Amino acid sequence: MAQTQQPLRIAIAGLGTVGAGVIRLLETNRDLIAARAGRGIEVTSVSARDRHKDRGIDMSAYSWTDDMMTMSSAADVDVVVELIGGSDGPALALAKSALEGGKGFVTANKAMIAHHGMALANLADGNSAALKFEAAVAGGIPVVKGLREGAAANAITRIYGILNGTCNYILSEMEQTGADFGETLAEAQKLGYAEADPTFDIEGVDAAHKLAILAGIGFGAEVDFDAVRTTGITQVRSADIAQADALGYVIRLIAQADVDGGEADAPHLLQRVRPCLVPKDHPLAPVDGPTNAVVAEGNFSGRLLFQGAGAGDGPTASAVVADLIDIARGDTGAPFSVPAGQLKKLAPAEPGHRMERTYLRFTVADRPGVLAEITAAMRDGAVSIESLIQKGRPSQGDDVLVAMVTHEGQERCVHKALDLLEGSDSLTAPPLVMPILKS
Repeated sequence: MAQTQQPLRIAIAGLGTVGAGVIRLLETNRDLIAARAGRGIEVTSVSARDRHKDRGIDMSAYSWTDDMMTMSSAADVDVVVELIGGSDGPALALAKSALEGGKGFVTANKAMIAHHGMALANLADGNSAALKFEAAVAGGIPVVKGLREGAAANAITRIYGILNGTCNYILSEMEQTGADFGETLAEAQKLGYAEADPTFDIEGVDAAHKLAILAGIGFGAEVDFDAVRTTGITQVRSADIAQADALGYVIRLIAQADVDGGEADAPHLLQRVRPCLVPKDHPLAPVDGPTNAVVAEGNFSGRLLFQGAGAGDGPTASAVVADLIDIARGDTGAPFSVPAGQLKKLAPAEPGHRMERTYLRFTVADRPGVLAEITAAMRDGAVSIESLIQKGRPSQGDDVLVAMVTHEGQERCVHKALDLLEGSDSLTAPPLVMPILKS
């Protein structure tokens, strides 16, 4: 059937890896996209810092705009696509201007949505404008659409998964090579899997941005990035990887969100990112390299697993264009599943009463009485020890590693025991605490 509607006219701000990928995808699959969207998608203008940079594609067919802010008011633009990044500054200014002007807005900017998603959703609702951000979470995996549409009939009970490819690459490489963290990070940077400044990745901030967005969608809650409890992977040693393997686990950085309580007793939202021991028979255990995977548990659907490439020009561009196809069809919908004014403000949950088994690793001075001191603190904190492993003196240095796995107990008990050890001169480094993920 011939297309009868006018093309959807878009402007693209940012022509890095993803921006160039979007243009390449629109050119390569032009007819297929038009057939699925019900009309064509036409790039009317582009903007980036350097118009002369070689991007591997012919840019001569596209109108260049030096001031990207003019895109938000241009008469020949229906949707602005923002791919410049940054939680504030030009990206946020462009988003606000486009939505205030009633134009659709598509972004891959997870930091901006995590920090300013509520304000932007209110602008979108107030101006009948589409706000889409599938590419902001897990690259090409359609997890935003999956939660917002595919699982829309379900009450989501838990969302968790592997949301940072850099950390997942580092941890799985440590498994395979036996190398320690610093060495593996340097190799990841050399191969382009980690940034020159990897702080946002290895400290869990990137995963926290994504988790806050998914929690807002899954639980119908206001996005609250500041409430995400975050622990990165910098303390994980090759010895921890080996010990986890011997116990039947792998170590992964897990982002997790769930709700405490019901309607009658003021539900609270728990959001956290932390390294965990994952049972080898769990669906997340074989997820290695820079891959992402998200599990959502619905009260009728059961466990849903979304897995795929979490970054890269092709997967991320695919997610951006999927959003454009939705807008071309007239399928806009509420950015976070329900109108912004109906999103619930959920207070952060305190996890002290949560029951879990825990892996603890202590780096201690090699002298008599240290093990007794640690076990006494566990006893006084009401922590029951399931197994305890003390490694012999390493080839260099005088530190010894003491690792233990606890029986299931309240989280607050572990923290009480660690508080009792605070300041002890027997400990030569902060303890590493990793929960064991429940199947």
